[in-house]
Amino acid sequence: MLRTVFIIGLLAFAGLFALKILFGIMGTLFGLIFWLLGMAIPVLIIGLMVYVVIRIFAPETAKDLRSKFGGE
Repeated sequence: MLRTVFIIGLLAFAGLFALKILFGIMGTLFGLIFWLLGMAIPVLIIGLMVYVVIRIFAPETAKDLRSKFGGE
């Protein structure tokens, strides 16, 4: 009986340890994803502003960029 209680305690401890590791890794992954989104959105906005300026002042260059990257 004492052995059963000891094994249940070890399994509970191992489960808590596994949950801590799992949520620690998931927290790190979610943090990494949010950091990447936080970096990608400003880069996207700056790229859009540059493209709009190019489109206003050099429409042929904008057309070339659109055909190069848009697959047109």
